[in-house]
Amino acid sequence: MTDLADRRWRLVREETRPGPMQMALDEVAAETAASGGPRTVRVYRWTPSTLSLGYRQDPATVDWAFCDDHGVDVTRRPTGGGGIYHDAVGDISYTIAVPADEVPGELLDCYELLCDPVLDGFERMGVDAGFAEQKQSAVHQPACYLRAINPAHDILAGGRKISGNAQYRQRDAVVQHGSLSFSLAGESHLGVFAADLDTERFRDRVTSVREQAGIERETAVEALEAALGDWVDASEGAWTDAELERARDLAKRKYASDRWTRERADPT
Repeated sequence: MTDLADRRWRLVREETRPGPMQMALDEVAAETAASGGPRTVRVYRWTPSTLSLGYRQDPATVDWAFCDDHGVDVTRRPTGGGGIYHDAVGDISYTIAVPADEVPGELLDCYELLCDPVLDGFERMGVDAGFAEQKQSAVHQPACYLRAINPAHDILAGGRKISGNAQYRQRDAVVQHGSLSFSLAGESHLGVFAADLDTERFRDRVTSVREQAGIERETAVEALEAALGDWVDASEGAWTDAELERARDLAKRKYASDRWTRERADPT
């Protein structure tokens, strides 16, 4: 395995874009890394608020009328797991894209490595967070934050989930992306799902950076960006025009399409 800091990395600071474009940029970052371009660490924000479905998630688990009525976009991730409601304010997301031959081939080892800057980010925020010490049973399977807690990649603070992380391999690259809960929007987080879910049980299972540390969102974002950048000695960077053009095409043809979101059929 390569010393990651010996490679060329760029840090793309928090950008605000619609969900389909964010997922397309993850795919483009993987293509760039696999083709010899810079590896990418980035932080991003979903606007409008978006429900991202896990790759195998049944669209019947979504309350489509609620999403339409509340202006919540819906897309599908290439990664598994349950759906995540990415609130435009309450969610902070990140991505790491790196060539597959530069990280461990064993999934758990790869998670341990790529979650290191996330844990460092929480420490910089003043949040005492760490991997779950043991599995916990699911409250609601289709919802990521209410699924069974997995010590391999679920991060808890005060015994409650504060971050979910997932990986996939794309074009000889590994992409890890994750969601950090900055503040809770329980009604919307539960309302996007077709089932009638208990808000109290949600709050018993989930916590947030604001609850744990009392800091502002901008401070939390800066802490995560610094942790990611320092982890691999990344230079501040940006997408090329070609990458953005490729991502816009992918977002339109794939991640914003009903075939992908409602049928899990890749139109590309």
